[in-house]
Amino acid sequence: MNNVKSNFSIKDLENLSGIKAHTIRIWEKRYNLFQPNRTDTNIRCYDIENLQKLLNVTFLYNNGYKISKISQLGEDKIPGVVRNLISGQSNNGHVLNSFKMSMMNFDQALFFKTYNALLKEKSFRDIFYEDFIPFLNEVGLLWQTDTITPSHEHFICALIKQKILVNTEKLQFNIPTNTSKTFVLYLPDNEIHELGLMFLNYEILSKGYQAIFLGQSIPIFSLKDLLPLYDNIVFVSYFTVRPEKENIMTYLHDFHEMLLKNSASKLWITGKMIQEINKRDLPKTIVPFAHIDEMVQEL
Repeated sequence: MNNVKSNFSIKDLENLSGIKAHTIRIWEKRYNLFQPNRTDTNIRCYDIENLQKLLNVTFLYNNGYKISKISQLGEDKIPGVVRNLISGQSNNGHVLNSFKMSMMNFDQALFFKTYNALLKEKSFRDIFYEDFIPFLNEVGLLWQTDTITPSHEHFICALIKQKILVNTEKLQFNIPTNTSKTFVLYLPDNEIHELGLMFLNYEILSKGYQAIFLGQSIPIFSLKDLLPLYDNIVFVSYFTVRPEKENIMTYLHDFHEMLLKNSASKLWITGKMIQEINKRDLPKTIVPFAHIDEMVQEL
């Protein structure tokens, strides 16, 4: 699982491109678009160059080019046609493909080139919502289907974290202008997926609030240290894989009893595990949000 992939099955190509394996086989046989290797058992095996070409072909195909015309362009001309097409438009499909190739090749220069091109057209906030979130959703699916390895995921997430940190640091120099609440951001025990929480920290600071970022794997009892220091705390957490389904309501009950019951504090939560919560059984001090932007709107 931890070995870095350099060869891909046709199912991997389907997961990465969104083009069905059956269609890829037709493009390969009828139009000679790809030249896979074969295993000893005659199973197709594609290298990174085949993946790059497929992503370019997919981009053109999704932008109205017929596959017969694409096949006539020649291998050397396809990237140029893609570049000319994107120069006159802002196309999210190409951005996602560029980020995918950056991830698959561990190509940090391509990541920065793609990001900087976006930054000429958009704010960092827009890039996160319009480009990073859709891309990270795809990364999650690719990881679940074993199309990518943890090495790929960690590489690309580290680069995105870097961009969040750079933009967050600019806001941290500002004195808070809204003192009605203090936000304390943390992840529960054994939860390490902090990208969403880091972006929420950025959004909270951008609204002029004081934000205290604690990060990964914080036990509930450790949060008690904050209660004597601030009158109106909003704890913010992001449940991606923890607490587990069978433990989540117990966790929230314990959180309420230990931190919220006799105070003015609240807990705001979002993340994938929110769907496992029985909202009717939640106290009013715990507020779940289906998506990051819903929580941001509440600020």
